[in-house]
Parts: sequence; C-alpha cells; structure tokens
Amino acid sequence: MGEKNVELPFEEQLEELNNQQNISTPGNNIDLLLDIPLEITIELGQTKMQIKDVLQLSKGSIIDLEKPVGEPVDIIVNNKPIAKGEVVIIDENIGVKVMDITAPARRLLEQMR
Repeated sequence: MGEKNVELPFEEQLEELNNQQNISTPGNNIDLLLDIPLEITIELGQTKMQIKDVLQLSKGSIIDLEKPVGEPVDIIVNNKPIAKGEVVIIDENIGVKVMDITAPARRLLEQMR
C-alpha cells in the first residue's frame, strides 16, 4: 500500500527542524565561514504610490511608510528576515537595537510557506 503524506502541525514541524539542526557531525567547522561578508538591510517600512505621485517627489518631500512610530523594524540578512529591532540614535548616527531574533527553524518553515 502507498504511504499517506500527513502534514505535521506547525509546532511539531518546528520541533523536528530544531532537532535536525542540533545534530553535529565530525568535520563541521564554522570557523571557515566567519569571514564571509553578509548584506545587512534594515527595513523601516513600505508604502505604495501611484506613478504620478512618485514623479512629483522633490527635495523635502515626505513619504509615509504606513508603519506606526515605535513598531519594530525588520533586520534582513542576505534577503532573509532574521530579527526585529528598534531604531536608536547613537551620537549623530542612526542604529538598530536587536530586540528579537527569529529561531532558525521558524525562519525555514516561514520560507517554505
């Protein structure tokens, strides 16, 4: 008889992925990867605009990002959202304080959806 494909509930899928990721094999050496550059992007927000409105933008124009003040920003590494953060001012620079890091298993499952 053929096997039946039964999808596990989300939480069980998370647990299964976490268990698989905790398996270490001899010869794995993370040190080989430590100097690889990564692209970090902080996404403050998004909006949609009509072409006519984009064409009217000029110096001093303000674009509403449809994101409430104080809401966490997305921290994206190599086009993959990995964390949430809070915008902070450091001297005269803008920075992001990491507030929450998404579990690797959850990131994988969300990417498969």
